[in-house]
Amino acid sequence: MLMRYCIINCRNKSIVLIGMMGAGKSSVGRCLQLRTKLALVDIDDIVASHFGTSIPEIFSKYGEQVFREIETQALREMAPAKQTIIATGGGIVVGKENMHLLKQLGIVVWLDCNEETLFERAWRSGNRPLLRAENPREAFARMLQARLPLYAKIAQIRVDTSMLTDEEVAVAIVSKLRKLGRNWRPGSPIPPTR
Repeated sequence: MLMRYCIINCRNKSIVLIGMMGAGKSSVGRCLQLRTKLALVDIDDIVASHFGTSIPEIFSKYGEQVFREIETQALREMAPAKQTIIATGGGIVVGKENMHLLKQLGIVVWLDCNEETLFERAWRSGNRPLLRAENPREAFARMLQARLPLYAKIAQIRVDTSMLTDEEVAVAIVSKLRKLGRNWRPGSPIPPTR
C-alpha cells in the first residue's frame, strides 16, 4: 500500500497532548512517537527529573503549587521551533500562562474520555497524588468538571479515547492532523490510516 504524503504548510509545530489523568497522554505519546519518528517529551518526567524524585513525592514534600510552578518553567524552556510530541500532566491547563505556552508550542490535541473510564484508569495506576483525598471519586469529579472547559477552550483537535486502544488513538490523531494538512516530519511519509 502506498504511503500518503501531507502538504507541508505548518512547519515546526509540535503535537501537544492534553487531557485528564487517565486519558492516555503518555502511552499515546509513545505510539505517536513510533508513527511519526518525532521525539517524545513528557512534562511530568521533566518535573520529576528537576526534583530527582517521583511526582507523588513532589506533591507530598513540596505541594501542588510548587509542582505547577516547575511545570510552567518546563514549558517556558521548551523550544517552540523544535518539532516534538509533548505529553502534559492533566492539570497543566489550570495555569493561564500554560494555556498560552501550549498554543505557542504546537497543535493542541485533547485526549477526552468518559468520566468513569478516566477514574478507573487513574485509580488503577495507584500513583495519583490528587486522588489521595477522603473521597477520591468526588475529588476526581470536581477536578474533571473544573478542567473540561479549559481543555475545550485550548484544544484544536479532540479525540475520545474511551473505547480505543492507544494505537487507535494515535492513528486517529495522525488522521486528523492529515486533514489539517500538517506534516510532522518534512519529507517523510505519514502512515495511512486504517
